Amino acid sequence: MRYARGMGDLLLINEVAEIVGVSKDTIRRWAKKGLIKSSRSPNNHRLFCPAEIVRLKNKLADGGNDSKYEILKSRMSKYTALELFSGCGGMALGFENAGLRNLATVEIDKYAAATLKLNRPKWNVLDRDITELNNEKAFDSFRGKADIVAGGFPCQAFSYAGHSKGFGDPRGTLFFQLLKVVKATNPKIVIGENVKGLLKHDRGRTLGTIIRCLNDAGYNTTYRILRSQFLDVPQKRERLIIMGVHKSLDYPHLFPAEKDYTVNLRQALASVPLSEGQSYPSKKYNIMKRVPAGGYWRDLPDELQRSYMGASYFHEGGRTGMARRMSWDEPSLTLTCSPAQKQTERCHPDETRPFTTREYARIQTFPDEWKFYGSSNQVYKQIGNAVPVNLGYHLGRCLIAMLSGKTKVDWAEQQIPFDENEKVEEQMRFTF
Repeated sequence: MRYARGMGDLLLINEVAEIVGVSKDTIRRWAKKGLIKSSRSPNNHRLFCPAEIVRLKNKLADGGNDSKYEILKSRMSKYTALELFSGCGGMALGFENAGLRNLATVEIDKYAAATLKLNRPKWNVLDRDITELNNEKAFDSFRGKADIVAGGFPCQAFSYAGHSKGFGDPRGTLFFQLLKVVKATNPKIVIGENVKGLLKHDRGRTLGTIIRCLNDAGYNTTYRILRSQFLDVPQKRERLIIMGVHKSLDYPHLFPAEKDYTVNLRQALASVPLSEGQSYPSKKYNIMKRVPAGGYWRDLPDELQRSYMGASYFHEGGRTGMARRMSWDEPSLTLTCSPAQKQTERCHPDETRPFTTREYARIQTFPDEWKFYGSSNQVYKQIGNAVPVNLGYHLGRCLIAMLSGKTKVDWAEQQIPFDENEKVEEQMRFTF
């Protein structure tokens, strides 16, 4: 049975395996690693695109020379963006590369704000508390001038590492500061960015509250999960994008279409500049040097597994991020703020060390000329918290298409539905 898709027919796994000459187990493994996409048939069977799998098969066979690492850029447009919670500039730079003019960026962290000023001295960087700025009505002057208001409101309150307190955490309430800016500026489009964990937080009610608030403020709002590894980023990083369009405008909601390729670490880290980086303490070094490329703690001898994992050895679940060495032939796992910390190890494919700060920046698609202010720990934190620049570029191109009155992005197809997203949408129908 075939299900049409713009980039080729979708087939059942046994049909694809026979046509491509790859085992079903291999296809499942590639899908689990995030190297290929899958969709669902009406009767819930997983479907794959043969052309996409042929492309990956050839790429792995010839060392990955069919796609390339590049920082994407387009011509400047007339449209403007105001960005809140900008961090060190991943989304802001991606938007600029897409052609959006930067009206202002707001960032309270002194190191990230210094990074923005260092790289873009002509940007209007507001390095103050957004709550104070709202109390002073500082954003009223942007009313009618900002086509887009975007903000990656702090995600720790909705993430596992942040204990998932949501609006019960002061950081979670910063969404309402974004909402105040939206009401003060009345932009055409609102963009919220956060971790995937927000989808399920409080059984979908937190996201439901956010969407209701934007709808009440005058915006037709929806959301998508964007998977960075299919958007020219050498990293398996998933971000939730919430998009609101002013109800007075007949704009479609356009999201980036996933590509039929990934960029691997071999491509991303070729000729990377030297830079500072962390190192492992001796005990961890002696463990990590035993882990093969693409492997993790379960690839160690059993006695070393028990010694390294402690009580976690007996817990359920794979804990696949622990004692993890990356592979040259794949995108990196999601970068974290501390690459040497237990449970977030991101070991270099060959050398027994974490990635350097410049390697971190490459993986997040920052250009080599983008400098970061602060100690190495501060730099890792800034880069680890950032939106990948190329993801911001693809999103920015969609926003420009919307503002230009287009019903689609010229280079894009309709995105394949993301299965987990669909399940949460179904659940949220009952929680709104």
